[in-house]
Amino acid sequence: MKKIKVAIIGSGPAGYTAGIYAARAKLKPTIFAGEEIGGQLMFTTEVENFPGFPKAIRGPVLMDRMREQAEHFGAELEPHFITAVDFSHQPFRLWTQLPSSVSAPELIRLKQTDYSVLAKQIKQQPADYLVDSVIIATGAVPIRLHVPGEDKFMGRGVSVCAVCDAAFFKDKNVYVIGGGDSAMEDTLALTKFARQVNVVHRRANFRASKIMCERVLHHPKVKIFWNSQLTEIMGETVVNKIRIVTKDEKTDQLKERVLDADGVFLAIGHRPVSGIFTNEIQIDDHGYILTRKSLSAAGLQLGLTAVDKGVIAYPSMTTSAGVFAAGDVVDVRYKQAITAAAQGCEAALDVERWLENNQS
Repeated sequence: MKKIKVAIIGSGPAGYTAGIYAARAKLKPTIFAGEEIGGQLMFTTEVENFPGFPKAIRGPVLMDRMREQAEHFGAELEPHFITAVDFSHQPFRLWTQLPSSVSAPELIRLKQTDYSVLAKQIKQQPADYLVDSVIIATGAVPIRLHVPGEDKFMGRGVSVCAVCDAAFFKDKNVYVIGGGDSAMEDTLALTKFARQVNVVHRRANFRASKIMCERVLHHPKVKIFWNSQLTEIMGETVVNKIRIVTKDEKTDQLKERVLDADGVFLAIGHRPVSGIFTNEIQIDDHGYILTRKSLSAAGLQLGLTAVDKGVIAYPSMTTSAGVFAAGDVVDVRYKQAITAAAQGCEAALDVERWLENNQS
């Protein structure tokens, strides 16, 4: 069993930035990168909105530079996936073992109730690491449709972030899949660049807030495909067509159509990767980890309980002392690389101060 001072779980912008700051503070952090090292930006082509790169930078290149910078200052990178944790007492315990019946990607997708059963099985074995403090930066994964062509054209016409990629579709004909607030926000972002924005929704009305729906429904660039589902994404090297199926409300008959398309934006939401922390720290109904600065009523209440001399002590701390969280696993609103990196910085600074004040 290995003893470490700071464990950073996750290797996206939040995790790497936390690693840079913790390493420069001589805390010798270990970054548990998992199997998909680099997070969601590894699947992004051009990143134009990260400061310092006026001509854009490829997502994988940006993440490689962050990793190199963290390692340069002394962070240790472990390609292991943390499969279970015990935050009930210090030092904390971490496991990397995984039963043969489930893979790491399958573990990420497990519901909290299903994970609880698996965790008991994992924790029957001795822990692999003892740690003094933890920064959780496991991020969030986009909810996928798993239709033919989705994986093939990811980053080549298929996107899960309109705010990130809308500018690449200037004067193009694009499709947004979804009907919630995320889909409405993506649609409106795309109307600033695309020639035509089509919304494909499986129901006869949107689930989004009324004001967002009205903006989309009355926009001259937007066309709606009600009672419709995307069934295939097609093309050669990039997306050029999609297949949708529309259900007639009166007859229940299905009509299949193949439509020209330059881009497809999946806007059916993101799911925080927080299942392995079930029963260890507080997680909200949507899977986001609660910290003292979470943008929610529960976060406000938690922050108020930690006010010290007029300010919130250790804002990035979770409901377990010594456990901090940053990035998309916490962020219910912004979900950008730059905000994730900023939160990673905050968490590392909080960890440094917490260790100074709580360890001799």
